[in-house]
Amino acid sequence: MEKDGSAKSSDNSLIEKEGFISQSLSKDGIPNQSLPDDHIGIENISVEPNKLYEAVSFLRNYGFNYLQCQGGYDEGPGKNLVSFYHFITVDDLQKIEKIKEVRLKVFLKRDSDLSIPSLYKIFKGSDWQERETFDMYGINFIDHPNPKRLLMPEDWRGWPLRKDYIQPDFYELQDAY
Repeated sequence: MEKDGSAKSSDNSLIEKEGFISQSLSKDGIPNQSLPDDHIGIENISVEPNKLYEAVSFLRNYGFNYLQCQGGYDEGPGKNLVSFYHFITVDDLQKIEKIKEVRLKVFLKRDSDLSIPSLYKIFKGSDWQERETFDMYGINFIDHPNPKRLLMPEDWRGWPLRKDYIQPDFYELQDAY
């Protein structure tokens, strides 16, 4: 009996640690993992790549109607590449008491498929942000309308912001004329 009681209390503490948005996504059938809040208290949530589009659709229905930022980062050589999304609620400034914010993260093993759904159909502002993440980290955004490099030349090899990137000795510039 004591084991059952301790299991229930540990389950309750897990539920208490989950953020409100994470709990809402779970109730709506979207598997996710609640991550620790950031230094200013914004809820962080991890979702699997194949559930990203569905999770973001639900976030939009919850009132998160603006993709403030999309980007990527590298956790280190041999570790995950991460695509992150910062959503906020934009409303009439006279009605806003506190801006609601949430961050989603998709963790990708660098030696596996680096493809995730593009959010362009939901948030048009993701266009150049996804292209930059592709250009710097090699994360592919499925169904992106213009999936090509944004910052580097089209024939550039590699992903310059990965921590295992080896800079080429030289890059031959094409004649601009």
